[in-house]
Amino acid sequence: MLVSRLSSVFYLLFILLFFSFSSANGAKKEKDLLRHVSAEECKTCHEDIYSQWEGSMHANSTALKDPIHGAFYTAVVGSPEKEGVKKNGKYPICLQCHSPAAAKDGKTDLTSNEVYNEGVNCVSCHTITRFKGTKKPSGGLRLGMQAYAFSDTSLQGPGTNHAEADWEHPIFASSANPEVMKTNAVCMGCHDKRNNSNKVALCQTGDEIAVSGDSNNCLGCHMPIVNGKADHSLLGGHSAKMVGKGLVMTLSTLSKDAKTLVVNIKLANQLPHKLPTGAPFRNIYIKLTGYGQDGMVVWTSTQSHPAKDDKKAMLMYSLGDAKGDPAPPPKATQVLGDTRLKPHETRKLKYFLPAAKIVKVRAVAYYDLLLPPMKKKFTKPEHEELVTSKIIAVAEKIIE
Repeated sequence: MLVSRLSSVFYLLFILLFFSFSSANGAKKEKDLLRHVSAEECKTCHEDIYSQWEGSMHANSTALKDPIHGAFYTAVVGSPEKEGVKKNGKYPICLQCHSPAAAKDGKTDLTSNEVYNEGVNCVSCHTITRFKGTKKPSGGLRLGMQAYAFSDTSLQGPGTNHAEADWEHPIFASSANPEVMKTNAVCMGCHDKRNNSNKVALCQTGDEIAVSGDSNNCLGCHMPIVNGKADHSLLGGHSAKMVGKGLVMTLSTLSKDAKTLVVNIKLANQLPHKLPTGAPFRNIYIKLTGYGQDGMVVWTSTQSHPAKDDKKAMLMYSLGDAKGDPAPPPKATQVLGDTRLKPHETRKLKYFLPAAKIVKVRAVAYYDLLLPPMKKKFTKPEHEELVTSKIIAVAEKIIE
């Protein structure tokens, strides 16, 4: 009797295991193993890193989370909540960087799978096995996920000098891959160069670094080691503090004559890429102000905005249409100008002020994610942070 009962138990266990194994295999095939693993799964063991990543632009890169990208995507491509959307008959290239998991699956509805709206999540980077380069042998560009080869069975890590156990994963196989994970290769698929449909260069940080000849690694600034671990906050163009680290602004004065005060503002770019870099509508502008004895403003370099009346103080990438009029990045057919600071460039701005009334001069550098005309499209309360100019450098001097 006991034997019979034990046989029944073992039989039931066998059936359960069989169906569990079959279901697991089916799920594995459906999930493509690592491709659909959510960042939430990684949080279990890597809570600090998850918290850093969760607040990063990598985590908020999709058209459903980033208002700027969302506005462009909706206007140029279509709804990010609709399947089968195409741009000029092709799969939207934007998703190759802004939603890697969706791009790997060829999907466009970012609500159809939780990982599609996680942006550049953990496995987006940590399954890269090889960087193929952004330039195709036959011409043209490989963008985003197209520029990489991936593993569906093994997580990829930096293979640092830490104990090997630091990189062992309790569930998935792990491989040390320093050629990708410790070099610019892990960044360049999305941050090298991006053209619009008219072959006008938009984002082009990789090309800027190549021209500079600088051997510094992107990760050194954007993923510094903090308390023994790489910081996954991934600060970049959306952080005014990060942008401000790249600019050194100083101010000097001299008297040309009894009536004229000459002010020289020196701008030095410490970075191996242009300042600002990335999205072509990011810009920096300088305002110089002269103050009188009573602390009131008696002179200013601009009455409205440098884009209108002091263009030498605007650091920006200008795009236009065939007629030479300003045009948004997706529709631009030519570059009208580029006044951004080149890698490691030092530039001087000179101003002539009325000497008699001024006792102090103050220069302020502001950083904007958007150009003035574009700000008018972002009017919701939650957009305030996006449209507010951020101070990134200040220099002043008392006139004796």
